[in-house]
Amino acid sequence: MRRSLAPSQVAKRKHGGDSSEDEDWNPEEDTKRRKGGSESRESYISPFRKPLTQLTNQPVCVDSNAHGHRLKNSDNQTYQALNAMSAQRRVLISGTPIQNDLLEYFSLVHFVNAGILGTAQEFKKRFELPILKGRDADASGKDRQVGEEKLKELISIVNGCLIRRTSDILSKYLPVKIEQVVCCRLTPLQSELYKLFLRQAKPLQTLQQQGKISVSSLSSITSLKKLCNHPALIYDKCVEGDEGFNGALDLFPTGYSTKAVEPQLSGKMLVLDYILAMTRSTTSDKVVLVSNYTQTLDLFEKLCRTRRYLYVRLDGTMSIKKRAKIVERFNSPSSPEFIFMLSSKAGGCGLNLIGANRLVMFDPDWNPANDEQAMARVWRDGQKKTCYIYRLLSTGTIEEKILQRQAHKKALSSCVVDEEQDVERHFSLGELRELFHLSEETTSDTHDRFRCRRCVNGRQVRPPPEDSDCTCDLSQWQHCSDKRGLRDPILQASWDAAISFVFHQRSHEDQRGVV
Repeated sequence: MRRSLAPSQVAKRKHGGDSSEDEDWNPEEDTKRRKGGSESRESYISPFRKPLTQLTNQPVCVDSNAHGHRLKNSDNQTYQALNAMSAQRRVLISGTPIQNDLLEYFSLVHFVNAGILGTAQEFKKRFELPILKGRDADASGKDRQVGEEKLKELISIVNGCLIRRTSDILSKYLPVKIEQVVCCRLTPLQSELYKLFLRQAKPLQTLQQQGKISVSSLSSITSLKKLCNHPALIYDKCVEGDEGFNGALDLFPTGYSTKAVEPQLSGKMLVLDYILAMTRSTTSDKVVLVSNYTQTLDLFEKLCRTRRYLYVRLDGTMSIKKRAKIVERFNSPSSPEFIFMLSSKAGGCGLNLIGANRLVMFDPDWNPANDEQAMARVWRDGQKKTCYIYRLLSTGTIEEKILQRQAHKKALSSCVVDEEQDVERHFSLGELRELFHLSEETTSDTHDRFRCRRCVNGRQVRPPPEDSDCTCDLSQWQHCSDKRGLRDPILQASWDAAISFVFHQRSHEDQRGVV
């Protein structure tokens, strides 16, 4: 849950069973509390959430506001254990009620108001299938009409137990955020390794034969994602001659060694190197670097040591107490550290890193909520500077496919949760299966699929709608095929490194007092 900035999804239930999604909840302790009978039970509410008891005078109330979206799967043990508890009130708070599919949304609603949407199978048949069919870019007029009708019906039912608040209410209290999706060209080495892997491993053929993502396909996806970050991350596979990398060692430069990072071998790493250098030399800003892989954080460390940047690193090996001390020190204006390295899996939620106002999301996650949580680390209460978010993607690769899949999920969430109308339908489900195709000639595969009417010959000739912001579909962002349309001087100076295309948008209009 993003407590201060994230859109909040509040679902309330006045009758029936209870639950609490809390990391420090102990079922044994709860059992001891309940031995006196149902009327004498006390709910478990951690100390810093006690104000929620003011919502009702009833003693039996479960607060699941820490991570309400963690109850997205009704089959897991946490869900079942909490659902078995009896309570007169249930409250869930989540900034990301839909992370992957509509069944997650069903699980949350069912938890606070069981039966309102029927069983999972009934929900799937009645709502999920027709809505998804109508959301497909290739849907017929009839399918779209049926989908819209089912969507309205679902919203009308759920609105009886739902309160929606978005980050718009906080914009006037925060500085402007400029979010930028930066497409970076592959280097010749990356391109040759990418094509070699596709020829040898044949992941597309495997996917088509099995009709679904297999263990082999998942392994291929991971290898390609790491290759997009830097060839050093798949070097060991090349040495061992793993499937897809047989003979790949011959493509590496003579005398190549993983002991030293070589930014020029990766398009994204080269752009990152320029962003850091320009930020360090022309501003007093600090930077947060985020990656899904600790191996990539290792490369960041090598780069920082080479460039003599002071840094701190937070990943899953760090204790909670030590995290708090490091964050507090980094946020201090007198702190000498220039870079905060962050594992999105270990520290993507909850941290307030307002000591920095620039954040680089080095690689995308399949779940858009994970990326959004990580990117919100610097745009938090207490931030005084304009914030710049850089989302780096390798042009024409699987990373753009992941971004497109994120767009599909976010559009679904916009329709169901935010009740937005006319949400863009850019990507058909068939197109989203084209994971293993390398588009070498494009400046942005994502922009190509928009069939953008605001751009002519790759150049934007009409601006986005006046009311568009960072929460809009990428088609409603600024589109830049050259550096002239950029508002960030740091990114302008980094363009020639390896940038092919940039989407950028602002959170809101400038406010007084923002630096």
